[in-house]
Amino acid sequence: MNRRVASADALQVRFWGVRGSTCASGPQYVEFGGHTPCVEIRCGERLFVIDAGTGISALGASLGMDAPAKVDILLSHLHIDHVGGLPFFKPTLLGKDRTIRTYCGNLDGESAKAAFDRLFAPPLFPIRLDQLPAHFEHHGFKAGETLTFEDGLTVGTHPLNHPGGATGYRFHHRGRSVCYISDIEHSDPWPDPGLAAFIRNADLMIYDGMFSETEYTYCQGWGHSTWQKGVELAKAAGVKALAIFHVLPGHDDIFLKAAEKDMQAVMPTAFIARERQGIALQPAGEAAADKAKTAVA
Repeated sequence: MNRRVASADALQVRFWGVRGSTCASGPQYVEFGGHTPCVEIRCGERLFVIDAGTGISALGASLGMDAPAKVDILLSHLHIDHVGGLPFFKPTLLGKDRTIRTYCGNLDGESAKAAFDRLFAPPLFPIRLDQLPAHFEHHGFKAGETLTFEDGLTVGTHPLNHPGGATGYRFHHRGRSVCYISDIEHSDPWPDPGLAAFIRNADLMIYDGMFSETEYTYCQGWGHSTWQKGVELAKAAGVKALAIFHVLPGHDDIFLKAAEKDMQAVMPTAFIARERQGIALQPAGEAAADKAKTAVA
């Protein structure tokens, strides 16, 4: 499979899992897909992985032996739909010279190691992560801090309103920016000024639109939002394009296409993310700098 959708200098996004809470399966889920959250971000050739839901398995298979020696996985939080695919990520099987680094920002500075040691161990799971061939490193930080990596790249972070906390991320590359804002429940009043400042003028925001407005009335407090609130936030912050993400498992292709049509009537650059959909943001100043090229592999 040709995985590239743009030049090596682009800021690239590919969705590998777009569902929230649990997987969806069946012929009615073909267009949008059924895996739980995982997004590939490339700043040029530099790979970042956001969340390790079941979609990370397909990402790992796509990377194959070409996976970097060190893979950075930035976790929004540790709910099972965001971490359950981690042991099935192919780079974990490629040998002792491979390193998987996780980053967690919603545990007041603690890493995910203790939580993973409980989750990925008997009787809940047959083996521990440290029994896999790859070496794991677990890093903790406090949401709101800027992450700085050994190659000098930085990623902005922001705390999100979700049970137990969650972390949003902002990526910059060659004058373009992408924000990942999931899982989040919109506040009252809305938009939240701090969050609006964090995503200000981003080229793309990936936003939690799990519920319809009707569903939200009886799911309030569960930590999720609606596409309507995503549009409000995007418009208030000058965000150029909006990808609705973390969609409800029960929302089939027919439901989501209808919702997307309604959303695009009020924000034409908004869409509902589809598995394996790729978006490329060319460096600012180039001829295609203001266009996102979208391809489905």
